[in-house]
Amino acid sequence: MRVPSSTELFRRDLMEQPVLFEEYSGTRKVILNRPSKLNTLTLEMVSQMSNKLQIYEGDHTVNLVILKGNGKAFCAGGDVIGNMCSMLTGHWSYGASFYKKQLTLDHLIATYKKPLICLIDGVVMGGGAGISMHGSFRVVTEKTVFAMPEASIGLFPDAGASYFLSKLPGYFGEYLGLTGARMDGATMLACGLATHFVFSKDLPPLEHALSSVESSNASEILSVISKYTHKSNVKEEEFHKRLKSINKCFSRQTVDDILHSLLQSVDRDNCTAEIIIWCRKRSC
Repeated sequence: MRVPSSTELFRRDLMEQPVLFEEYSGTRKVILNRPSKLNTLTLEMVSQMSNKLQIYEGDHTVNLVILKGNGKAFCAGGDVIGNMCSMLTGHWSYGASFYKKQLTLDHLIATYKKPLICLIDGVVMGGGAGISMHGSFRVVTEKTVFAMPEASIGLFPDAGASYFLSKLPGYFGEYLGLTGARMDGATMLACGLATHFVFSKDLPPLEHALSSVESSNASEILSVISKYTHKSNVKEEEFHKRLKSINKCFSRQTVDDILHSLLQSVDRDNCTAEIIIWCRKRSC
């Protein structure tokens, strides 16, 4: 039987690490590395990320940090199954430690003193939104799928969602939080959750270009990202037309009143039929 070489063992060890950390001159990369689990977050992962990000923040040689995920997802949130299994076996402290660490990480990212570029390619939900929606630059692609689905399991949108959803136009944040509705990257850009839209195939050259940035100057970073930015396939007027219906219904004070308003509008507005289904499935 062939004995694996030291190089093969090193690569295998890297592949088994849930988070990878890479250095390129003044750029640091934080790479979520659980592709088979859609990069769902564990206590180990959020602990490692918090420690490294604090080190990078205090290092004067670091200009910027890139956060991304390996595989088809950016991050599908916290590892709910793992947390539940721990609690069902009596390890309640694991869940408490996880959420404390996760929310502390979200706050660190929201107040980070260096530019943080989140490359959101694929699924981004729940806790995944918590580590990306607070970033300085939020780059989405045609493969991005966003949602805050906590209402479907009897929870509320956490991970700082009450902050970033409240900044959205009109009552769009209430709509997303109550229904858990999914959005593509183009809609994220239109509503303000994303700062840039880049095609997935252009992310590698964008990463390479960012690795050559020699300062933390936001204008310089913006200039680099803008070279790879494309117009999304959702027009602003289409989003605002949808927002008009959402504002009318989701400005109500209770879920029952929201549903009543939606039912009254369904014959006049086709988009409300889908919203009613989401509300009943996810929140009621």
